[in-house]
Amino acid sequence: MVSFLIAYASWSGNTEEVAQIVEEALLSEGMDVTVHRIGIGPMPNPRQFDAMIIGSFTWDKGSTPDEVKDFVADVGYKPRNVYVFGTGDTQFGGDDLFCHAAVKLARFYESAIDPLKIEQSPRGTQEKKVIEWSKGVFQHWQHLHALKY
Repeated sequence: MVSFLIAYASWSGNTEEVAQIVEEALLSEGMDVTVHRIGIGPMPNPRQFDAMIIGSFTWDKGSTPDEVKDFVADVGYKPRNVYVFGTGDTQFGGDDLFCHAAVKLARFYESAIDPLKIEQSPRGTQEKKVIEWSKGVFQHWQHLHALKY
């Protein structure tokens, strides 16, 4: 069975909500999913998963939160098949800094799929956006897996 690690950091609960929707979408595709809240409890070993999804809010004028930076450092290498989502607020920094932490993480991990950007909460119309992105992640992984065999 294909296994995904979803690791996320959340203060307000918005990023956590996105992580839950991503988890549900991947489970509906028959994937094995482990969810880890960054900074809480022991960190799972990313080498035990086929793919990793990182979720982060954007902080302080486009910055990545320290706990997410620490997580990346603790991983200690750049796993393949990393996908990124983020939550943000265009009220603080406008479009240029909106979900900038997710953009930077996706660039760092050379993610093959653009990061998912959610304005504050994933409720309402944005929930569909999260589900579609999650299915795109699964389809991308499936495509990569098919190329190996």
